[in-house]
Amino acid sequence: MAKQMSVIPFTGKLGTLIGYKRNGHYFLRSMPESVRQTTATRRASRRFGIASRKGAFIRHTIYPHLDIHCDGAHINRLNRLLIAAGDHHATLTGFRFNQHTGVDRFFAVAPRLYSNGILNIPAQTIVGHKGITALEVKVIATRINFRSRQVAGSETIALMIDPDTTFQETNVSLDVPGEGSLVVVFQVRAMYKDGLSRNRQYMAADIIAVAAPQVPQCAKKRIYPKRTGLLPNLTYTRAYSTIIQLE
Repeated sequence: MAKQMSVIPFTGKLGTLIGYKRNGHYFLRSMPESVRQTTATRRASRRFGIASRKGAFIRHTIYPHLDIHCDGAHINRLNRLLIAAGDHHATLTGFRFNQHTGVDRFFAVAPRLYSNGILNIPAQTIVGHKGITALEVKVIATRINFRSRQVAGSETIALMIDPDTTFQETNVSLDVPGEGSLVVVFQVRAMYKDGLSRNRQYMAADIIAVAAPQVPQCAKKRIYPKRTGLLPNLTYTRAYSTIIQLE
C-alpha cells in the first residue's frame, strides 16, 4: 500500500486505484486484475446482498415510527439475523433495536400476538426502577410484503402505564389490512418527573412478533383495553400508506 501525500486525499475508486482511510491516514492500493469466486462464495455473496437489502427495507419502514436511538451495531446484527433466517421471517422475533435494553427490563411476561390479530399484554407487576414515574408504551404494527417489497400499512397505539400499580391484562386489536407479514414492534420509554429518560438503559424497542401472511378475513371487532386507573391515557393513532422502498 502507498500513503497519499496530496493536498486533497480521496477515498473510493479512481481509475485502477482505490483510496481508503485507516487510522486517520489516507492510502492507495491498486485494483485486482480479476476476482476469483467459488460457487459457495457467489452463493454467500448473493445471500448477503439479499439480507442487506431486506434489512435496509425493514429499517426504513420501522424508523419513522421509533422514538428511540438505535445502537451503532444494530444494522450488522439485523443483517446477520436475516442471513440465517432466509425466508423464515418469524425468526426476527426478539430482535432489539437497542441492544442495551430489552422490553423484558420492564415487562417480565412478554406480550403475545394471537392469530386473530389481538395483541395480549398479560397482567403483571411492572419491574420497578428508581425515579421512574411512568412508562410510555408504543405498539407499532406494520404490514410488510417482503417479496414485492411494499408496505401495505401501519398502525401505532400508545398508552401510559403507572409502574407503581399492578398492570391489568390488556388486549389491543391490530387492524392493518393488506398482503404481507405483520411485524409488531413493542417500544418502552421510561419517564421521570422532569420528562423522558435519555438513558439508553431505559429505552427499549423489540420486534415481539412476526405473523405470516393470512388469507383476508371479515373485519374484526376492535377490543378495547379494560379501563382502570392504571391506563389513564389510551390513544389509537392510525397511519396507512402504500409505498415501495429500495428497488
